[in-house]
Amino acid sequence: MAKALLLENPHPDADPILAAAGYEVVRHPGALEEDELIAALDGVSLLGIRSRTQVTERVLAARPDLLAVGAFCIGTNQIDLRGAARRGIAVFNAPFSNTRSVVELAVGEIIALTRRLTVRDRALHAGVWDKSAAGSHEVRGRTLGIIGYGNIGTQLSVVAEALGMRVVFHDTAEKLALGNAQRMGSMAELLAVADVVSLHVDGRAGNAGMFGAEQFEQMKHGASFLNLSRGFLVDYDTLREKILDGSLSGAAVDVFPEEPAKNGDPFDSPLRGLPNVILTPHVGGSTQEAQENIGHFVAVKLVKYARTGSTDLSVNVPRLHLEPSENARYRVVFLHRNTPGVLALVNQTFAEHGANIEGQILGTMGELGYVVTDISSELPREAVEAVRQMEDTIRLRVMVRPEAERGRDDD
Repeated sequence: MAKALLLENPHPDADPILAAAGYEVVRHPGALEEDELIAALDGVSLLGIRSRTQVTERVLAARPDLLAVGAFCIGTNQIDLRGAARRGIAVFNAPFSNTRSVVELAVGEIIALTRRLTVRDRALHAGVWDKSAAGSHEVRGRTLGIIGYGNIGTQLSVVAEALGMRVVFHDTAEKLALGNAQRMGSMAELLAVADVVSLHVDGRAGNAGMFGAEQFEQMKHGASFLNLSRGFLVDYDTLREKILDGSLSGAAVDVFPEEPAKNGDPFDSPLRGLPNVILTPHVGGSTQEAQENIGHFVAVKLVKYARTGSTDLSVNVPRLHLEPSENARYRVVFLHRNTPGVLALVNQTFAEHGANIEGQILGTMGELGYVVTDISSELPREAVEAVRQMEDTIRLRVMVRPEAERGRDDD
């Protein structure tokens, strides 16, 4: 039986979906280091991870037979996407499933920081009654600056505006402003007017260190800062200085450059112990609703890819979905280097061996091409091997419909 390995405790709703597709589901509660992961992937077809497991070039090189990786989270920077694509290993994530959970946490923290709730809470826990309006404000009428206007940033924009906030945003890509949100021409322009700054950018390598001393200097005096995005984006030592000298009134941080591998491990940060600073252990998307949605969404994507070759919403290979042809007996999925004439050569090979094409779709993405072909006739093994041996072939799989002859599911 084929195996699916799930690390870091994705929602258990994933298990029956994978099991129903014929996979033996094996779980491990935490992240694994490279050598441990390579060993654990022996005989595994589908790998499911969250944010802490690093699927490196070395891991992929050691286990090229891996079929697909599912990131049960938004980010995929923990996976060598190009290395996976070069080996025909498709990668899927959950770009939308926990959006609402992250937005609600951001809104809650914006209100808490603006009202200085952490300071009031800490005083009462220390036995000190300190009833005062000093430093506390309504969020209504204040300006929220959103850096990164993607799925999370746009939804945060809508919710914040409903609370009466003015919203400004900055994104390197052209984005349609929702509601009354205003696009700013540069990050510096945004920082100059925002009472609250919230980061919501992706984890691409080029974003590392994007928010440092220069950006903190450009922020309004007394503003607050949120990072629920990626830990390596921000200089936290400088953030500490700005909190301590009063330049910033507070901060909320959910992500860190280095995070413990499992629950219970020790954690340290220069932000610990600071006034009006909220620290959370990477729980932006950690609600029961979000995790259930993610567990279902990613598991379904993995199964569809394994069964039908559908790469809809893949992050590293061309995105294709071909509706099954009624008369098809076989489906051939073919990932190849994107060079001219490959599709014509594939079809010529099928024709020379008497295979009739019932339906076909081609997509390309950079250096990669992906073809899904339904065959309604017999599919000689010689045709499959001829395509498999083509110079530009990266990976070829053949799926057999139940009514077709047995024993023809090649990989």
